[in-house]
Amino acid sequence: MPKSANQRLKLLYIYQILFEQTDEEHPMSTGALIDALAQRGIQAERKSVYSDLELLRQFGADVISVRGKKPGHYIGARTFELAEVKLLVDLVQASKFLTRAKSTRLIGKLETLCSRQQAANLQRQVFVSNRVKTMNESIYYTVDLLHTAILHNRQITFRYFQYTVKKERAYRKNGGLYTVSPLALTWDDENYYLIAYDAAAQALKHYRVDKMTDLQVTDAPRQGIELFENSDPGLYAARFFSMYNGEIQSLKLRFSNRLVGVVIDRFGKETTLMPDGPDAFCIRVQVAVSPQFYGWLAGLGPDAQLIEPAAQRTAFCRYLQNCLNAYPAIQD
Repeated sequence: MPKSANQRLKLLYIYQILFEQTDEEHPMSTGALIDALAQRGIQAERKSVYSDLELLRQFGADVISVRGKKPGHYIGARTFELAEVKLLVDLVQASKFLTRAKSTRLIGKLETLCSRQQAANLQRQVFVSNRVKTMNESIYYTVDLLHTAILHNRQITFRYFQYTVKKERAYRKNGGLYTVSPLALTWDDENYYLIAYDAAAQALKHYRVDKMTDLQVTDAPRQGIELFENSDPGLYAARFFSMYNGEIQSLKLRFSNRLVGVVIDRFGKETTLMPDGPDAFCIRVQVAVSPQFYGWLAGLGPDAQLIEPAAQRTAFCRYLQNCLNAYPAIQD
């Protein structure tokens, strides 16, 4: 019987079959492997299969052959362990900036890193996240363009929008282009943000990446790099709450000792904690004062207090009073 055109691909097909269909719990017998090759129009004998498996081992593939009650062959070590793939799937699902469609496609690609049986086990996680996702499908490619601009030291232009109550895009600057120098990407409150230098305003600014459209990389070199070279992007982001702008001020805050974990998570382990009595401590931090910061502080209840400066303490009290005013007392 003449050999098929696929015969020369036998070694590659053996590896593909083992990679896709086997793992430690699901070895494939030599007979089953020969049958799988036959379905691809490839003739094989046991002796030649054993030789091919040894060639794959010499090449570096972790092909393991086992005997016993369940004899067979399987791929052992892979680039990603199953636990690592599960972690990546969880991260994709948790990423608010990815659309549902993009999340599904990425998870499908991650499934190819493990066997089909293991991929089926990943499906348990695909349905976990019934959560809000971004509506901007292009963000995936926007992030890639931003990295390209930073790598090649180029300015960018884009349009920036916000949603109306009709869920329609309303572009700022009447749809005009923003021109900035991208400096870094940061992650805050489950969203991607671009930190950039605005030469017209001579200031660092940040933008929600999923609200940027029509992004173009220009030929103009970046500006303002020196303002950011000696700064920590993480520290920069920590000053902003939900990345809302506000005047950066030095604040003294007082917390109950039970909130030390919350404070460290928010401001970092390097933050100096100054004891204030047996049950509390104070910190002094640089914060962009905004309604979002007030909301975060109010959410911690009476165990968190804004101490200084006095003007900001008064402004915070006014914020709390305005919140109360929105809920008139119920008359009996």
